[in-house]
Amino acid sequence: MNTTLILESLSKHITLTTPEEDVFMSVLHEKKLKKKQFLVHENEFNKFTAFVTKGCLRSYSVDRNGFEHIIQFAPPGWWIADMASVISNQPGKLNIDALEDTEMLILSRENQLSLFEKIPKTERFFRIITENSIAANSHRLIDYMGLTAQERYFTFCNRYPMLMQTLPQKQIASYIGVTPEFLSKIKAEFLKKK
Repeated sequence: MNTTLILESLSKHITLTTPEEDVFMSVLHEKKLKKKQFLVHENEFNKFTAFVTKGCLRSYSVDRNGFEHIIQFAPPGWWIADMASVISNQPGKLNIDALEDTEMLILSRENQLSLFEKIPKTERFFRIITENSIAANSHRLIDYMGLTAQERYFTFCNRYPMLMQTLPQKQIASYIGVTPEFLSKIKAEFLKKK
């Protein structure tokens, strides 16, 4: 198990001793998905969070017209889950699948709660990343309500430059709430102005 990335992620917010790192790592389970394989389907119970170490996952919902609405991308170093399902122990509303062959570390909700007891500072870590996620979702909602499609695209480019190189245009279009054709027009207009 490659532990470097997740230990780096932890060390941004908390300091664990070597024995604490060992305890933390002991409750994680490796999982691999092939491109287009699902981690969780809508209406399933999501009882874990996933930390991506290679590849990229996405979470999304599908509306009644069959259109996908991407909620989150999770490249290496990011956590992903249907948190409403994890916390409430109710069926989830999100699908989570792999955009490319992906490797991850899985932390069950049961093991997460156990970690909070054994290593209380892990609760601080998860509080911080949850707060950061809430802030990012709030910014995204405000952007969606107040920015034009072109502005949303440029905001995405600035916030997630590493994803611009790897994600298909269709995925970016879904995330910013436009069709792939409209995104092509935005990009063409931008190139004309250069």
